[in-house]
Amino acid sequence: MFELTRYDGRHRLKGSVYLSIAMSLLAVVVIWIYPSFSGSFENVDEEFLQAYPDQIIQMFNIQTMASLEGFLAFELYVFGWIILLGLYLAYLAAGAIAGDVECGRMDILLSMPISRARTVGEKFASLAVPIVVVNLITPFVVYVAAVLVGEPLSAADLAAVHLLSIPYLFACAGIGLIASVAVDRTSIAQRIALGVTFGLFMLESLLSGTDYEVIGAVAPMRYFDPNEILLESTYDLTGAGVLIVMTVACVVASQLWFRRRDIQ
Repeated sequence: MFELTRYDGRHRLKGSVYLSIAMSLLAVVVIWIYPSFSGSFENVDEEFLQAYPDQIIQMFNIQTMASLEGFLAFELYVFGWIILLGLYLAYLAAGAIAGDVECGRMDILLSMPISRARTVGEKFASLAVPIVVVNLITPFVVYVAAVLVGEPLSAADLAAVHLLSIPYLFACAGIGLIASVAVDRTSIAQRIALGVTFGLFMLESLLSGTDYEVIGAVAPMRYFDPNEILLESTYDLTGAGVLIVMTVACVVASQLWFRRRDIQ
């Protein structure tokens, strides 16, 4: 069991370590520059935020820059986790099936005694490697860097933001998986995944607080709020449950779709 997951997981491990190093470096840079701005933010935080267009404030859910938690929520977690990692996981998942179909490996896989549904499920499960690795390494770097600049963070809140990001990243990967079974060409599947994921981010950001806010309920970004965790120590377990349901729905839909389609 899980031969495909283990095989793909091993091949994703090296890239996952590089990804973790990149995100850790981003975190270090953000934390390193914060002390040089913190004094100004404490005095003119409200005026500073008013200088941003309302659309930017709403899009990135900027609440405060006067604390390291607020600074990290915007500079690292909204930008780095919700946008960059969300898009990356969707992009990565988009090649999971389409890549093997395009290069002919899928014909070999399907000649083995393994169902199409299991193939899709195990390919998707291998994405746990980058998701888990980046959320294991980076929080330690963030915590130590914050202590070194004299702005210690709550270990519980930091752990929570990374744990609750895992269902979010899986949900973004689920979007990419659907794109991967929908088309045969990897490049097209990846463009679709990136476009849909970023489109959902824009949809949720721009419709929040409007009469059409309910439409944004389809976006995974609604259910993961770093500001809520880091600034208020509030953990949205219901939102995490919704993201898990979204992920399962994407995987099941992908399995059903792949079972019924022809491989060219």
